[in-house]
Amino acid sequence: MRAAPHPLSCVIVRLLLTLPLLAGLAVPAPYEDPLAATGKLATAACPEPAIVQGGIPRTREYLTAMMKCLDRSWSRHFAGAGLTFRKPVVRYYDEPATRVCGGDWPDGAAAFYCTERATLVFPLTGRWIEDRTDLYPLKVAAHEYGHHVQSLTGIRKHYESGARASRARQAELGRRYELQADCLSGVFLGSVWGSLARGRGDWEAVLDATRASGDDDGERRSHGKGANRAYWLKRGFTAQRPGACDTWSAPAARVA
Repeated sequence: MRAAPHPLSCVIVRLLLTLPLLAGLAVPAPYEDPLAATGKLATAACPEPAIVQGGIPRTREYLTAMMKCLDRSWSRHFAGAGLTFRKPVVRYYDEPATRVCGGDWPDGAAAFYCTERATLVFPLTGRWIEDRTDLYPLKVAAHEYGHHVQSLTGIRKHYESGARASRARQAELGRRYELQADCLSGVFLGSVWGSLARGRGDWEAVLDATRASGDDDGERRSHGKGANRAYWLKRGFTAQRPGACDTWSAPAARVA
């Protein structure tokens, strides 16, 4: 006859069975993006002003035109999905300032998004934009705009909640957040590609520039390896659907 289990053993077993459930509470469940099932971003025209030579007035003209395209594309997409859209504030600086958005200018940042103020910040000088003939400046602008889209849909709050709940996962969740913005920039680029007067070589060049912007060799792994940044950019470009940008359920290798 089998001996009855000791009461303490039963308590331990129940605790062990409960631990996975408790651990799951540390990070919120994957966010159900309202844009996931909204289909493709509508094909749109977005002719580029030339920015090679011309200095600050030309870079401002370029970014102003691209912001109008991004506003039109994403506002129409949100309207089609029955979602509320608000344009971001856009601020231009002739060169990086000491203080911006209530804090220090992020060290080494080309352009960035001030989350609490829904503000896109663009320096009009620097290697990221001056005298360039490739699509990298547009990709960077569309990436930062992707963060605005993440804020409007609640994705950013989901990310921040997860990062607060699990310190061990903060860097990984940050990469998922940034790589999704890369993918959303690809969605936009794909939707306006036909109007950009660009060819295959231009696409390969922006993929190469994106690979080179990875944090493979850096101590801080914030945006993902170059290969993964290029992968998500290409994925968005090919699909032209925000729903293709689900970095939150992607395997770890794809967000390393």
